[in-house]
Order: sequence, then C-alpha cells, then structure tokens
Amino acid sequence: MSTLRFQALKETAGRKPVKFEEADRKSTIFGANVFNEKAMKQFLTPDAFKGVKDAIQHGTKIDRKLADYIAMGMKEWALSKGVTHYTHWFQPLTGTTAEKHDAFFETSYDGSDPVEKFGGGQLVQQEPDASSFPNGGIRNTFEARGYTAWDPTSPAFIFGSTLCIPTVFISYTGEALDYKTPLLRALNAVDEAATDICKYFDKNVKKVTATLGWEQEYFLIDKALAESRPDIIMTGRTLLGHTSAKGQQLDDHYFGSIPSRVLSYMRDLEQECMYLGIPVKTRHNEVAPNQFELAPIFEETNLAVDHNSLLMDVMQKVAERHDFRVLFHEKPFKGVNGSGKHNNWSMATDTGVNLLSPGKTPMSNLQFLSFFINTIKAVNDYEELLRASIATASNDHRLGANEAPPAIISVFIGQQLTKVLAELEGVTKGKLSPEEKTDLKLNVVGKIPDVLLDNTDRNRTSPFAFTGNKFEFRAVGSSANCANAMTTLNSIVAKQLIEFKKEVDELIATKGLKKDEAIFNVLREYIKQTKNILFEGDGYSDAWEKEAKKRGLSNHKTTPSALKAKVSEKALDLFKELNVMNHVEVEARYEIELEEYTKKIQIEGRVLGDIARNHVIPTAIKYQNALIENVKGLKEIFGNDFTKIGKEQIVLIKEISEHIEGINTKVEKMIDARKKANALTDAQKMAEAYCDKVKPYFEDIREHCDKLELLVDNETWTLTKYREMLFTK
Repeated sequence: MSTLRFQALKETAGRKPVKFEEADRKSTIFGANVFNEKAMKQFLTPDAFKGVKDAIQHGTKIDRKLADYIAMGMKEWALSKGVTHYTHWFQPLTGTTAEKHDAFFETSYDGSDPVEKFGGGQLVQQEPDASSFPNGGIRNTFEARGYTAWDPTSPAFIFGSTLCIPTVFISYTGEALDYKTPLLRALNAVDEAATDICKYFDKNVKKVTATLGWEQEYFLIDKALAESRPDIIMTGRTLLGHTSAKGQQLDDHYFGSIPSRVLSYMRDLEQECMYLGIPVKTRHNEVAPNQFELAPIFEETNLAVDHNSLLMDVMQKVAERHDFRVLFHEKPFKGVNGSGKHNNWSMATDTGVNLLSPGKTPMSNLQFLSFFINTIKAVNDYEELLRASIATASNDHRLGANEAPPAIISVFIGQQLTKVLAELEGVTKGKLSPEEKTDLKLNVVGKIPDVLLDNTDRNRTSPFAFTGNKFEFRAVGSSANCANAMTTLNSIVAKQLIEFKKEVDELIATKGLKKDEAIFNVLREYIKQTKNILFEGDGYSDAWEKEAKKRGLSNHKTTPSALKAKVSEKALDLFKELNVMNHVEVEARYEIELEEYTKKIQIEGRVLGDIARNHVIPTAIKYQNALIENVKGLKEIFGNDFTKIGKEQIVLIKEISEHIEGINTKVEKMIDARKKANALTDAQKMAEAYCDKVKPYFEDIREHCDKLELLVDNETWTLTKYREMLFTK
C-alpha cells in the first residue's frame, strides 16, 4: 500500500471542490484585462486610437511616432492594473505559445533615476532566438536572429502580472516561423476574393471576415493520479492500461450532471476567460468518462485562434488550483472516445451578412449558393491538402476510430440541399429563357429557407459538414493549433473564389450572358464536378472506404502519408500564388511536422519500454515469486496430492512467464527497429520507418502488459488503473 499509485488514490480521496470568489455577472468583467476599444479610448490620444482602429480595419501601417503614443497609453493602462512586465506573446511551430518577460523597470547608465519605461520600439518589435525554435532548416544553429512583430488586430491582454502583446514571429530573412503569419495572409486572401464575389450582389460590401467558433474537448484527471503515471507525464496519454469493465457503453456520462469538483473548475476557468475577453458560452460532459467540452461564441478567425491558444494555457493553470491535470491528447485512453476540436467556419460581410446563411429573397439565396458551392468545390479540389492540415501523431489515433470523422475527407450537406443542387444542375446550360429564369428563381433559389439548422439530421461521421449557417470541420485534433487547419481552409476557398470570378466574368464578356445567368452556369458545372466529395452516409463503414476509393478520394490513415500533400506542386503553387507561404516556408513546415511526428513516436517508444521493463515486469515477477512460494508451501503440505491442488497456480506462473518473455522480446525488437530508423537521414523515410516499423510494436507490448494487469494481484500492481483515473471524481 506504499506505492505511488496508492498514495495518489489516498490523496485523491480527500479532494473537495475548490472555492473561489465569483463575480456576480460575467458581463461586468468581460474583457477587463484586455486592451480593447473601451480601454484604448480611455488611455490613448485620439490620434493614437484612430491609428490602431485604422490598422485593424484597413491594414494601415502604424508609424514609429504613433507607436510611441500607443505604447505609452498601453503601459499606463497595464500599470493601473498592477502589471510589472510585458512580453511578446507568439505561437511558434511547437504547437504551444511562447513568451519572454521583460520588466517595465529601467534605470539610467549609472543605476540612478529608476523609471517604468515602454516605448514604441519595444511594442512593435523584439528579437527572440530563432534558431532555438523549430524552423525546418530555415535557420542554422549559429544564426540566432529572429523577430517578433506586433499584431494590432489581436488586442493585448494581461495574464497574471504580465502584459501580453500578440505578435507574429519571423526569421531574420523574413520567412514565417509561426502559425499566425500564414493565417493572417490567408485571411487577407479570402477577404479580397470573397469581397469581389459579394459585389455581384451588394456593391456596398467592402470587407469579408472569416469567422471561427471552435469546440474544445478535453479530459480532466486528478493531478495526483496523473502524476503517478509516467506515460501521462511524458507523452500526454496512457501507453498501457487495461480498459475498465465500465467505460462509456451505458452512455451515462454524456450531457450528464457535471461532477462538483469539475463544475468548480469550469466556473473558475470561465471567469478567467471572461477577464481575458474569451467569450466562452457552452460547457458539458462529453461521451467518455471524465471527458468534457468548452465552446465559445464565434469570432473573427485570427482572434479566435489566439483565444483558443490562450485558453489551453489558462486551462492548465486553473487546473493546478483545482488539483487537476488537463489532457488535450486526441486519444489519452484506449477503449473510450478521444477528443477533437471542431472548427465551425463561415464568412461575414461588413454589412452584417453571414455568407453561408440563406436569405429571404432569391438574390440573397443566390449569394448563399455561390459561397456554399464554391466552398464544396474548394474541398473537392484540395481534399488531400485539407487532410494534411490536421495530420499529427496524436490525431492518427482518433481519425476513423468509430468516434470521429474518418481519414477520408468528404462533405455532408443534408438531403434538402442535395435536392436543391440537383435541381440547379438540371438548368439548361447557356442563356436562360424567361420561363427558365422564373422557374429557377421560384423553384430552386427562391425556396431555400432562411434557417437550415433543423432541415436535416447531423452526420457525426462527416469530417466537413454543413450545419445550417456554417461548415463544421470536425476532424481537427483537440491538441492542435487551429491556425494550421484555418490557414489551409481559407486559402483553398480564396483560390476557388478567384477562379469562380474569372469564369463568371469570362462568360459575361465573351458570351454576353447577364450576371445571374453566368453565375448559374458556372455553379451548375461545379455541382457536376463535385459529386464525388459529397457523402451523406456512415463514414465509419467499410462500404464507404471502398466507395471512396472508387471515387478517387484519398485515404491517408497516417501522418507520414498525409503530409506529402503539403509539398505537392499543387499545394506549393496555391500558397505562393496567394502570398500565404513561399516554397521555403511550406517545405520548412513539412520538415518540422515530419520531425515532430518522428520525435513523438520515438519518445513514446522509449517511455513504453521503460515502463514495461522497470514497472510491469518487476511487479509481475514479485507476484510470480509469491505464487512460487505458495506452490512450495502446498507441496510441503500435500505431498503427492500437490499436482491436483496446485495446478492452477502453476498455470498462472507459466502464463506470467510467457507475458514477461513477450514483453522483453518485443521491447528488444522495438529498440532494434528504432535504431534502424534513427540511421536514416531522409525525414520522410525516417517518419515512415517509425510509423511502419517501430509503432506496431506498441500494441504488441501493450497487450502483454495489459494481460499481466489482469493476472497480478491488485495490491501489488503499481500503475494507476483506468477505473481509478476515469471514475475518481
């Protein structure tokens, strides 16, 4: 009873919900720690305030003199709230956020005249070490210079006693080394392309904003229990552990009453989010035991991505106060559902129109159909690249595991919209007669209802589903930075909208068609070209996998296979044409993601080998020795009758020996496979070797370990069990 497992269980038994001081109303504290419009009006000069607003709305450059005034006001606001330090807060290609804190405090050269100082130069630009972050070969180890630059479109915020300034991160030679820079470029591209299309319908539209509402799924495990598991500490998931007799099969956790300790954590977390301006709205139990979800109101995509990255930091810090550990891994426990991060995406005009929400008139419905069908066309043409945007070692465990969308990218639109597209496809190509125009507007375009939310069932097996006024990209992993998927999605949609406008304008110019007729004709052709990507059925079924193959859709089940699409000529041309990423930036990300995949599998292999040999085998031998002593005692007592009385003990001793031998043999083979993989110099081949040659041993080793967990005395077993981690509240 002195093992770490039992110490953790004892510590957990006494936990009570943590009390904290809760504000009366969320609306009174929302954005209190954000340098938002209200704070800027109070602390900035009119010229400085206008400069920031122009930068946000029109991309106007802020000169250094104006930056000094902005920095002065930002500093005074921060000091009024007890802040002592500032940092450029950025998102390097590590998947986490990064920050280096500097004090406002400065002195003169001789140490006298101390003062709180923060100027425009410190606001606008800083210089972290670019060689110490993943760079895909862009920077050598001895080339350390890199820059962070202020992103005024995402407001500064206070976290703890630090003023955090959202920034981009670029190399000395100008290449993007972060997630934010390509995302901002992609958002600019889709803004320009979508605005051009909107002008077909409303000349007053001057800007289109891509919006995002993410849904963050996660597991909460008691801190002591999590820390008793070396695999959770080192890899974020359990590498072994027999499934609990009771899991999620009774469906009793989903939307159930939230446990009191968890509810206290959620309330505390939501309050922190309110101060930081993160508009969280929904909380509930998810399907698996100890799995939960948090979702906000949708926002502009860049801000939404920043808020999700910040949220994951806040979740871990608040969890510490409540003696929890948050697990963002897509599959931390075998046998129960993993976690995703559904990305709900749409586009909105500066005139207040959601472009993926049907209107009340045929003309607004035509606008909806234009953006709706072009989005489907974009996914159809770039489905492999979209799959690559969500490829990680951890998400490989989840995709297609009868709990999440499959690795095959398809689009679900529902029966009603399928019927609408079929009718639109039947329109005669070329100029329409007056009767056809009337029939089209009244019978097709004119009968799309304003709200489609309840007109069809939702398909949880679809990776990219239309849900009434937005598309839900359901295949994004829970640990992912949303920017990766959103950069790709907005880029492919921007590219498609550009092509759409070219085709429409050409029909108007060369065929003499009216605008509406040209749009109908192009959309009609797109409907024919995109039938393969549309799928309404069960994405988990073997039949769909066979059907998808016939349709020519990709089915990349592993990250090394999926990532190849990132450096295809098609992808390189796309990002370059839109000025989202140049070839160097794309290839660097490809190298980084391959290396990350390899390192994660490598670490998991090392940890699994260590636990199997240094925890499981010694525990099994200890119990086996106890059995042997028991057999010896039985033999002394019963003599010749022993063979009948001690038969089961001997069978158990042999079974334990077989599993111990199996573990040792498989661990040795895994180590040999790892050595061979490490000898490879090509990043793609190394990742494939880890995927195909090293990783398969994980399940073999785990099977022996999990069988021993069932055989060994519970009091002897040292590793905290699934039933304890998943059902200890």
